Amino acid sequence: MEHALTVGNHPWRRLWSFLAGSGMIASSIMTIRHFYLANFPDSIYKGAFCDISAFFNCDASAFSSIAQVWGVPMGWPGLVVGALVVLGAVFPSPRFERSNKSLALLNAVGVLALLGYSIFALKKVCLLCSGYYLFSLISFFLFWKFGLRGGGRGIGRLLGSYLKPSIAVLIAAAVGLGAGGYGFHEFTAAKRQAQRGGTAAKMVEEFYGLAVVPEPSFISPYRVASAAERWEDAPIRIIEYSDFTCPDCLFLHQQLNQLKRDFPGKMNIAFQFFPLEGKCNDVVEKDIHPGGCDLALIAAHDPGRFPSLLEEIFASYQEAKKPEWRADLMARYGLEAALTDPGTRAMLDRIIQTGAEYEKTSDKYSHGIRSTPTMIINGRMVIGTLPYENMKAILQAVLDRAEKPGAGRFIENWEDSKPAVRPGAGK
Repeated sequence: MEHALTVGNHPWRRLWSFLAGSGMIASSIMTIRHFYLANFPDSIYKGAFCDISAFFNCDASAFSSIAQVWGVPMGWPGLVVGALVVLGAVFPSPRFERSNKSLALLNAVGVLALLGYSIFALKKVCLLCSGYYLFSLISFFLFWKFGLRGGGRGIGRLLGSYLKPSIAVLIAAAVGLGAGGYGFHEFTAAKRQAQRGGTAAKMVEEFYGLAVVPEPSFISPYRVASAAERWEDAPIRIIEYSDFTCPDCLFLHQQLNQLKRDFPGKMNIAFQFFPLEGKCNDVVEKDIHPGGCDLALIAAHDPGRFPSLLEEIFASYQEAKKPEWRADLMARYGLEAALTDPGTRAMLDRIIQTGAEYEKTSDKYSHGIRSTPTMIINGRMVIGTLPYENMKAILQAVLDRAEKPGAGRFIENWEDSKPAVRPGAGK
């Protein structure tokens, strides 16, 4: 058959189809793996943080609303489609090829929709997902160029080419997709349960195993929460090195807003500005978040308006990256002098420079504060974000130790009795 991809005497076409399907499988497996590592880390040392690029950021995709459906990672349907392409190349038949050609079209439409959502809604693209997008489009091209074609002309030929799958193949694929999906649903549920119980207890233990570090020589006067006027009088004290243009900082901000409701009157949280932009930050060798310095100057210019500015900037996370949005924000708040005021710039620099006071935690960087978000929680440094349940367990243990010193609580038996809720769910 001249117009065929896998059937007939076309070994090179079959090989290319096999390789495209294999790439889809490999990318899907890595995407699924990252979804579980990001959402259900089993150690405090595996938090998520902005360390690669402002645009290529897999964590933003892993935490987004499209990362899973009913506990099933989006990588699973992709893996099934890739497996069908590989099987069709290994065991070629006309009905298998027609079915895969139909699925290739559906998959390509889905891939373009997800890519568009990532670019225009999330403003982030996952490198692992990009691999799947690429191999999927290559597979679609192969089926379009060489795949079996329908008879007739015009619309009839088009429909005959893409809408004549084998019902038996589709049923088998649906059964496999459903069975695997149910397995992932149960696995995700088990992960969530473990996160609220044993995993949380393990992270509390690891937290208290971290080295004690001093608080910075200058603690930012910009408070996210203020349970006590004197910094040291609050039982829970968090110094939050953060960047307004960092997606993981947005995630942490949403977590902290919920944690403030869980621990009312117990937390002092200082917003330690640390934009990852060379325009104002020479502590760390990164220049990946344009606009971060301007947003920090705007938020720092009037301490009395900082709480409102903090919420508005994070609430408009994507728009805040645009110079025109920042200009409008300054005009609405009367902060036109924020970007040029020497006092504000001196304050920002004083806060940023405290990042150089910590010993390096990685051979790649000169100082301990080298990524955002980084927290110092009651004298222990946590780099990156953690799932909400684990953060709550750590803060509960900190509170217990502060209010009931020597009480001897068995943290191994700690378990959150409330339903699991991830801040920003659906974002």
